[in-house]
Amino acid sequence: MRICDVTQFYSPLSGGVKRYVHEKINYVMAQPDDEHVLIIPGERTEVMGEGRSRIYTIRSPLVSRSARYRALVNLRALGEILERERPDIIESGDPYQVGWRASSLGRALRIPVVAFYHSHFPEAYLRGPARFLRGAAQGYVRMLYNRFEETFVPSPALARILEDWGVRNVRTVNLGVNTETFSPRPDDAIQTRDSLGIEPGRKLLLYVGRLAPEKNTATLFTAFEILAKRRPDEFELLVIGDGPQRPQLRQLQASTGNVKWIQYCTDSAELARYYRAADLLVHPGVQETFGLVALESQACGTPVVGIRGSYMDRIIFHEQGSWAGENTPAALATAMEEFSGGDLRGAGALAARVAAEQYAWPRIFEGLFCIYREVCAHYRQR
Repeated sequence: MRICDVTQFYSPLSGGVKRYVHEKINYVMAQPDDEHVLIIPGERTEVMGEGRSRIYTIRSPLVSRSARYRALVNLRALGEILERERPDIIESGDPYQVGWRASSLGRALRIPVVAFYHSHFPEAYLRGPARFLRGAAQGYVRMLYNRFEETFVPSPALARILEDWGVRNVRTVNLGVNTETFSPRPDDAIQTRDSLGIEPGRKLLLYVGRLAPEKNTATLFTAFEILAKRRPDEFELLVIGDGPQRPQLRQLQASTGNVKWIQYCTDSAELARYYRAADLLVHPGVQETFGLVALESQACGTPVVGIRGSYMDRIIFHEQGSWAGENTPAALATAMEEFSGGDLRGAGALAARVAAEQYAWPRIFEGLFCIYREVCAHYRQR
C-alpha cells in the first residue's frame, strides 16, 4: 500500500505533526510491502529520498519567521505530484486550502482521501471579539470534513464535539511516542542539568512548545513569576520553543533571573535528555487536541502538571489531584508548587510504564494501517 500525507503544518522547527509523519515513515520502512509519500511546503520545489519513501517540497512563501511555517499555494504542483505518484490513499493534515484541494484531487483521481484533525482551530484561534464567528467555523468544519472518507480525531471528547457539529465520519485515532528515544534514563539527568547551570537542590520545571496565545504561555509566565516570589531560589524554569510571545519570556527572564531559554530543539534524542533532566513538565495548554509533549515527557519518566479539563487529561497516567482547577496564573502557580512537593519519581515511573505499554508508535500505526486498508476496500467496492 502506498500512503501519501499532505500537510502545511510542517516546518524545520515544527513539532507534533512533523513528528507524526516522520514516525509513520519509520514504520513504513520497517514493513516490506508499504510505501510512503509526503508532500509539504518548502523553500524550493524538489524531491528527496528514493525507494519506498519520498518527500516532495513545493516552493511556498514564508508566513511565520519564528516557526518557519509556509503557505502551500501552488495547488497545481500538488495535483501533478498526486497524479504522478497515484497513492492508494491520501491523508490530509490541513484544514485550509490544501485540505479542499486534496479532497477534490482524490475524487478526480479516484483515490480515497482521509483527514487528520490535528488542530481544533475554532477553539484555539477564535477568542475575544472573534467568538461570534464560531457558528460560521462550525459550518466550515462540517462542510470540509464531510468530504473525506474518514476524519481522524485524537480524542474521544473532541470526536463527540465534531459529531455534534454534524461531521458524520469521525473516528478516534491516538497519537504515540517513540519509546526507544523517549524512555527513562536517569543517569544522564545530572550532566544535562549541569550543562544548563541548574544548582543542586533546585526543582527544574520544563515547558516545550510554541510561545503563542493558543498555547496559553502568558498564563505560564505569570504563574512562574508568582511561584518565584512565593518560593525564591527554589525553582528554575526551562523553556524550549519560540513564537510571538518571546518578549514576555524575555521580560520574565529579566524579572526572575532563573529562567533558561532554548529557542529550538529539533533533535529528538536531545529533547529526551531535557525531559529526563526536568523534575516536572508544565503544560499550560487548554486547547490541545492530544498533548504529544505530555506523552513524551511521561515516557521519559517525568510527570506533568497543568490545568484540568482539557482533551489532554486522558493521556495523563498519574494522579491529577494537584492540577489547577481553573485557567488562571494563580491556580497554575499553586498547582506547580503543590505537585512538585509530591512523589515525582514514583509518578514518573508509573507514567513511563503505561506510555510504553499502550502508546508505542508501532502499536498505534498497526491500528491506523488497518483503518487505511478498510477505507481502501470500501472505496473500491463502491
